[in-house]
Amino acid sequence: MCLCTYLFSRHRQVDARGWMIVLPWRRLRVSSQRVRVENEVTAYPNSSVNLRCEFQNSGTTKLTQVSWMFERVEGDRQNIAVYHPQYGPSFPNKDFEGRVQFTVSTLENPSIKIDKMRMTDAGRYICEYATYPSGNEQGTTTLIMLARPKNSAAPVTVQAGSSEVVVARCEAAQGKPEATISWNTNIAGRYNHTSVPERDGTVTVKSEYRIVPTPNENGKEITCVVNQRTQSEPQSFALKLVVQYPPTVTIEGNDNNWFMGRTDAVLTCNADANPAISDVKWTTVSGQMPATVQVDQNKLRVKKVDETVNTTFICEVKNSLGSGKKEVSITVIESTEDPSSAGVMAGAILGSLLAFVLVSALVAVLVVRSRRQQQGYAGDGEQGGYGNKTRLFGAKKASKNGAGANNNGPIYTYREGEPGTLTAKCNEFPQMTGSKPTPHDILLSSELNEAELRKFDALNDSMEEEEEEDERYDRFGVLPPSYQIHRREEECAPYLDDDMESQRDGSIISRTAIYV
Repeated sequence: MCLCTYLFSRHRQVDARGWMIVLPWRRLRVSSQRVRVENEVTAYPNSSVNLRCEFQNSGTTKLTQVSWMFERVEGDRQNIAVYHPQYGPSFPNKDFEGRVQFTVSTLENPSIKIDKMRMTDAGRYICEYATYPSGNEQGTTTLIMLARPKNSAAPVTVQAGSSEVVVARCEAAQGKPEATISWNTNIAGRYNHTSVPERDGTVTVKSEYRIVPTPNENGKEITCVVNQRTQSEPQSFALKLVVQYPPTVTIEGNDNNWFMGRTDAVLTCNADANPAISDVKWTTVSGQMPATVQVDQNKLRVKKVDETVNTTFICEVKNSLGSGKKEVSITVIESTEDPSSAGVMAGAILGSLLAFVLVSALVAVLVVRSRRQQQGYAGDGEQGGYGNKTRLFGAKKASKNGAGANNNGPIYTYREGEPGTLTAKCNEFPQMTGSKPTPHDILLSSELNEAELRKFDALNDSMEEEEEEDERYDRFGVLPPSYQIHRREEECAPYLDDDMESQRDGSIISRTAIYV
């Protein structure tokens, strides 16, 4: 490492104490490696700094005096400390008076310490030896004064509008060297920087972020980042923008299902505003609040829905910047069903369907049983019972062309010779002759043997086929074969009994018949 020194031709001057002061006259640059100093040191205001200087390998060179000079500006040097082996130390500069001293009082190591550093102390410090016979030799140390900036950032409260305004500020005050400021955000805007030199040599940097503020920007984040040499890492300030605006109102709770008798219906008035809401008021277009309505701050509760609730409700909200309102129209319907009972209704419907199926099945069983009872007889062979009742004529069903098959009911008579028992009277019909007895012949007789009972059972089993056949005969007004009574000539005479009575539909019935 090559250290350079300057050799000056000087004229000599003796101060009041008799010390010799060497004043520069002309400067010559010579090479030297014997004056050892630090190239650069740093210091902070109000701190202390050590400036080291050492003369190496003096050999036969005689050291006569050492001086420390301060050069704030190129070419403007001032002595701040001088050491002479005979006269001792001297501190001629008043700006450093009381703040500078030699740490070791020898010519070989004339290091100094400066206390209470000031920003104006930044500059070059030269340690210069006066030697014999080689002349003056020196080394230069650059002192850099550093100042940690006072960093700060804050949002600026603004009102929503259409003009660009400052919404955040960031500052790095009295720093040296000058700080740099940047912004991190997703908010569209722009920023600017200003630098202001201070009297003590520091610099204050300011930055402002500008946007056109809307309610959407309120509460969004923006970060200011400060970088400076004295900081081990960048300093960040996370800010939330403050944009003020009057209330924007919404109403929740109208589900369009306000039926008569509904209970505990609620409307909620919500407002977005900055600064905070100061007042919430519920009114109606008619000016009178229904008696079933209860207002609790931003909630409107309807205890029971009736026709008075069929109106328009208005919610008005205020803050320090203004007010906002919202209205909702309620339509009351006549339904008394609560949608919340859908499950109960579904269960009731399902239960009704099951009950209907069971009832239908029961009715069907009873109908079938009734038909069988009508088609057969229930005789048990007892004297004076109804077991010998027999159906002779009956309107089983209507024909397809709409004409009735036979509107006469069954004809029953009491059996002659046996009081209290029923017997059938012979009726005279065309072509009712035949030698072979029919089931009806058997039914009309009071004597039912085992063979005739079997015939009667067979007749019941084929009743449905006979009904279809009956319908065909009904169209022509003729009794089907199953209802034609075959009588024996010797048993029945032509029908002349005067107890029969003609009916309007053309049929005849007995006055003594019993109808069931």
